[in-house]
Amino acid sequence: MKHKQDAPRGPSQRQLRVGELVRHAIAELLRRGEIIDPVIESAIITVPEVRLSPDLKIATAYISLHDETQEAAVIKALGKYSGLFRTEIARKVNLKFAPNVRFRPDETLEAAAKIDALLRRPEVQRDLASRYDSDETDED
Repeated sequence: MKHKQDAPRGPSQRQLRVGELVRHAIAELLRRGEIIDPVIESAIITVPEVRLSPDLKIATAYISLHDETQEAAVIKALGKYSGLFRTEIARKVNLKFAPNVRFRPDETLEAAAKIDALLRRPEVQRDLASRYDSDETDED
């Protein structure tokens, strides 16, 4: 018998709220151009999401780039400045401990493209069409 506590849960409201504050702090630091690094300065970086661990000690910042060929270099460069990001987060976000920041590529667009490609496959279109056809006949 499963207990309610065994059910998988998403992030808490606190994780979501703090993640958004951390995202704003990271984006602001990048926008101001305070990091003097040619790799970072040459990239157009967007931070669409920051996820925090349940204890709020690790912040994973997902980044997307205008030029995906720079991805590995930019993530490596951002990682070198994780201490600076942590300091900025400590100044901007009122937490007992500032989280360690790690950077990962944002893969939501690629995942959406894969799902879209799957939905456009002929066999899926056929199955969907037959499903909708049978639904319409059930209503008559």
